[in-house]
Amino acid sequence: MKIEKTNDKITIYGPTDFNVDQTLNCGQIFRYQIQDNCAHVYSQDKSATLITYADRIEIYSNDLDYFYNFFDLDRDYSAIKRVLSADELLAPAIIYGYGIRILNNDAYEMIISFIISANNNIGRIKKSIEYLSLHFGKNMGTYFAFPTLDELKRATITDFKEAGLGYRAEQMYETVQTLTTDAIENLKSISREEQFNYLVSLKGVGEKVANCIMLFGLQVKDVFPVDTWINKVYNDLTKTNEHDRKKITRALTGRYGELSGFAQQYFFYYYRNRKVK
Repeated sequence: MKIEKTNDKITIYGPTDFNVDQTLNCGQIFRYQIQDNCAHVYSQDKSATLITYADRIEIYSNDLDYFYNFFDLDRDYSAIKRVLSADELLAPAIIYGYGIRILNNDAYEMIISFIISANNNIGRIKKSIEYLSLHFGKNMGTYFAFPTLDELKRATITDFKEAGLGYRAEQMYETVQTLTTDAIENLKSISREEQFNYLVSLKGVGEKVANCIMLFGLQVKDVFPVDTWINKVYNDLTKTNEHDRKKITRALTGRYGELSGFAQQYFFYYYRNRKVK
């Protein structure tokens, strides 16, 4: 896979390690639209357009440096797949989701987004985030930015309910009022254990949501978020009927180590799309 960056676009030739649909549809981002071979992606107040051709992907944005990092284009996913493919349990999932990349999302946006995501489906999550962006984010002309923390602090519990958060509305209100820009920025410089402990102290953030925020928003790759699908994956592969998610998390991070986050995404995408019961 060859990557070329010019003043007006990023071109990825022979994208054997990047598939736009797979990357956007594996549960790590909620602000995007896909139509045919064109995708629009939004992060913070920025946007990018990705066009997929038979032999290349072209990325257009007014902030190409941001999206070069956002799509993790400096990381060698071929090397990661070679290592993980040695695991016979994971190998079929890697073949199926060959083009998944873990995005370098904004930590604050991930905190808000994954609180909304708890026990929710993708369609409702996207609508809730769109509502908050429309009512509290900055109008960027053709889209609305994700609301900043200061902007979202103006939202009431009623606002969050009208955004479709239901029982999460009060949790979200309390968390937004608790959060500070300094605390979010500090997350990037503290230990993995301290990150986890801070996140689970926030209303609406349990172990799975904390691990998602760490993986997608803080670029911590030795975590393995366990949801319903991963629980099914574990029981299917181990021929057990385990429901203790702490135990499952320990087993899977022990198996995949510093590449746990990548393994999680391959498993999640493969099993969810194949609808394993």
